[in-house]
Amino acid sequence: MTARCPHERILTGARAAVRADADYVLYWMTSARRTAWNWSLDRAVEWCVELNRPLLVFEPLRAGYPWACARHSAFVVDGMLDNAAAFRTAGIAYYPYVEPTHGAGRGLLEALAAHACVVVADDYPHFFLPRMLEAAEARSGVRMERVDSNGVHPMRATSDRAFATAASFRRELQRTLWPRLRSRPSSEPLAASVARGAVVPGHVLARWPAADPRRGADAIVATTDVPETPARASMRGGRVAGLARLDAFVSTDLVRYDTDRNEVDGSAASGLSPYLHFGHIAGAEVVARVLDTNAVDLRAPAAPATGSRAGWWSAPPGAEAFLDQVVTWRELGFNRCVASEGRNDTFESLPDWARATLERHAVDERPVRYELGDLERSATDDPLWNAAQRQLATEGVMHNYLRMLWAKRILEWAPHPATAVEWAFELNDRYALDGRDPNSVTGITWAFGRYDRPWGPERPIFGTIRYMSSANTYRKLDVREYLRRYGPPVDPLPLFAPRG
Repeated sequence: MTARCPHERILTGARAAVRADADYVLYWMTSARRTAWNWSLDRAVEWCVELNRPLLVFEPLRAGYPWACARHSAFVVDGMLDNAAAFRTAGIAYYPYVEPTHGAGRGLLEALAAHACVVVADDYPHFFLPRMLEAAEARSGVRMERVDSNGVHPMRATSDRAFATAASFRRELQRTLWPRLRSRPSSEPLAASVARGAVVPGHVLARWPAADPRRGADAIVATTDVPETPARASMRGGRVAGLARLDAFVSTDLVRYDTDRNEVDGSAASGLSPYLHFGHIAGAEVVARVLDTNAVDLRAPAAPATGSRAGWWSAPPGAEAFLDQVVTWRELGFNRCVASEGRNDTFESLPDWARATLERHAVDERPVRYELGDLERSATDDPLWNAAQRQLATEGVMHNYLRMLWAKRILEWAPHPATAVEWAFELNDRYALDGRDPNSVTGITWAFGRYDRPWGPERPIFGTIRYMSSANTYRKLDVREYLRRYGPPVDPLPLFAPRG
């Protein structure tokens, strides 16, 4: 049975009319790209039942989005293939459209909306999607609802306040989250008794042909004009791969997450962030799996709302540590995107104290300066940084702990702290499968002071921004195998003795 979507997750703009006698309910799938644990899909099914109309799911992929490339597009198309199979089995009409050239899909949504009773869309607060959704709503001519399927905490429930620290946001979650943990999206929405038989109008298909899942992701992406580089990474996208990774993490690595997630080799990190970013799995789904696996009693929290990182979930240490990351830290980024005005991935968006201390030290002499191209080629004098950048460039992912160090070293090398922020996002969003996401914005801006506090002693370049160095990382973590794997033979040996 499909779950009833909570009203606090539904955002309706201009109150255009519902056309009860139109051909279908249209679900415009743009960020929650999955067939279950999806409040948007649940809401669309609600409308189908109420109006007794069939469902048409429209999942497009643009060619001209910022940082478009074969790597990101192939990951999305992997998910389209999984979705096509699931919707075909369920008898639900599914229309995947992969734009061949930038602008070729212009007008497609309006053409579909012209035959729709109502349009349900995904509510996503970052990248180009908010502007796209607002423009589409103004042109659709029919009621459009945006639905938040991003996390367990409805992101607009605290939209009146951008939390300055994880601790303050954690306290808010601990006060309000528990009832919401019991309200879950449907795990089987396609089993609902809704009318079948929606058909994409012939004139629409003639102008905008659907992608053919039988061709495979690589062949489909090859028909588009997105840049071939960064090339496709070895990690495959889609719901099937995402669920396999979730199964492996929960069964093997979750128990040691609190102790081993920062290890570079044999890390207990989940590896789920690309699948969460592209919407192939849901944050709520991940949290529910962890809670259910650890038999957490959902009747009441185990501890009062103090903002403490441990003890509130009444789960083993590994699960407690992971839940704090996937709920507090991940959803903190969504809170800022919704509550603050303007972009959050710029130097100007940093806290006042962080900008002030960085500006005071902007004129400090840099030990060495690099250009963006040097960083992109992993051509620095720091073998560990080079290895991390090389992992990002080739695999589309980077070890979580090293990403913090990676951003802080860019601050040391860039000519100005504002340039450092710009370069960090340029590299991350171009190469990372989990880039262009509120969570990655949180991670990078944390390195420049957001959600942190001033740290002494005051240092050149950093001022009172928390300091990290490759030298300390060598002493803290065993990186020898990591350097062998991602460092080419021409890299010099580390100047600092590795642990062990």
